[in-house]
Amino acid sequence: MQANSLVLSAGIAEFETMRYTPSGLPALNLRLEHESQVSEAGSVRTVKLVMKAVAFGTLAERLAKQAVGSVWQFTGFMANARQGKSVVFHIQEFLQN
Repeated sequence: MQANSLVLSAGIAEFETMRYTPSGLPALNLRLEHESQVSEAGSVRTVKLVMKAVAFGTLAERLAKQAVGSVWQFTGFMANARQGKSVVFHIQEFLQN
């Protein structure tokens, strides 16, 4: 079995309106922003990224109550977006950073 796990400290940049899957499950699309410094090839590099993310169920409902700009540690996995042209971070848990 191959691993697909991501832990990311990021701020909530924006939410879309809560939607519901055909089976009635709450779903929340959002954008996360991350900035950090990492060591790469012997030098320090500043990393900035904006990432599409999605949460489902009670997790989506909890996440929708958080403030834009608040920073969290998100845990989840990566998958192709529905159109397959980008990737989306599927959030499985989030904790206060």
